[in-house]
Amino acid sequence: MIESMEAAQSKEQYPSGWHRTFYTLWLGAFITGAGYSMTMPFISLFISELGHFSHFQLNIYSGLAFGVTFVSQAIVSPMWGNLADRKGRKLMCMRAAGVMACTIFCIGFARSVWWIIGLRFLQGAFSGYINNATALMAGETPRSHSGWVMSAMTTAGVAGNLVGPLLGGVLSGAFGYRIPFFITGALMFLTFLGTTFLVKEHFTPIKKEKMKPIGQIFRELDNPVVIVAMFFTTMVVISSSMSITPIISLYVKSLMHNHGNIAFVAGVVAATPGLGTLIAASKVGHTMDRIGPKVVLRTGLMVAFILFIPMTFTHSAWSLAGWRFLLGLANAALTPAIQTVLTLDVPAEAFGRIFSLNQSFQAVGAVLGSVIGSVISGLFNYPMVFAVTGLILLLNMIGIWIIFRPRYETRK
Repeated sequence: MIESMEAAQSKEQYPSGWHRTFYTLWLGAFITGAGYSMTMPFISLFISELGHFSHFQLNIYSGLAFGVTFVSQAIVSPMWGNLADRKGRKLMCMRAAGVMACTIFCIGFARSVWWIIGLRFLQGAFSGYINNATALMAGETPRSHSGWVMSAMTTAGVAGNLVGPLLGGVLSGAFGYRIPFFITGALMFLTFLGTTFLVKEHFTPIKKEKMKPIGQIFRELDNPVVIVAMFFTTMVVISSSMSITPIISLYVKSLMHNHGNIAFVAGVVAATPGLGTLIAASKVGHTMDRIGPKVVLRTGLMVAFILFIPMTFTHSAWSLAGWRFLLGLANAALTPAIQTVLTLDVPAEAFGRIFSLNQSFQAVGAVLGSVIGSVISGLFNYPMVFAVTGLILLLNMIGIWIIFRPRYETRK
């Protein structure tokens, strides 16, 4: 990663202080991803200790605890995006890290499922560290290297998602399900301090009356349909990755027939997509800078759809982990490609609002994914979740091919 960055810098000058800002935000995004994945794969097991719930109730409460964060996030993200374009993205990163440190730490003291759901709702209203860090770096990076930087920022959250479930599984198995929340809260406080004192943003505040309305910005875009398509693709991609997350530990428990170290194996299954994405991200980033993000996005969607077919029919936790690892390789081509399209096709003055709108669609996707996973698994079974998710990816892939094809044929 460092060698790639130095090679890029040798061709084009980055803003002063870029190194420190990049490393700080990368580490902050890593901690955010690790903290999230250290706690959420085990939320259903944590909730099961707070009362006597039926199978259906446990699935629904797990989905609520998981998805309510994204409901509040979807509602308030446009407001934060507007403020980011006027005041800067650094302030938004500080806000997200500080509030998340408090809410996540307090979840560790929860005595009822509604305590968890309430704090998760509050957390969502003030979250968004990774998206704002990405938007900040989009504004600090020469556009000829946007693909690599967007992929590098994605690896931060992905690497965190890889380490988090393994660490969370070990800690939960040894000390209980509350300890990971306390550790995550402390780490997010350190992220708040690092962002406050080490990040440098080259940003000139814009008065509210001088900002272009978002409607005018869309009218001035060369192809606004592509931007809208990226929003909906973000929603589908996040939904596909989140559909199994709230109930993954319960699914692993059923595959293992309630024998063995379920928390550890669930952590491995949750982490394997992150490992695949981490391995592929750098290569995918350089490929995007060479052939364009749209080709990479189409290919990634097709591969992801194909991989959901064998996952539907697996009967082993370790087999599921293997297929999810391959899915992680495909995922390396999805979110970074979407963010690169947005970076290249949108004026810098609107980055905050566009990325926040994209975050709202991420949040909606997370809610839909958690609802789909919880309801379908409660009414039918866990494999049916993969079947429905794969079908949704297929429909999205067809839509993207239709939208991109005219421009592709023009280039040919």
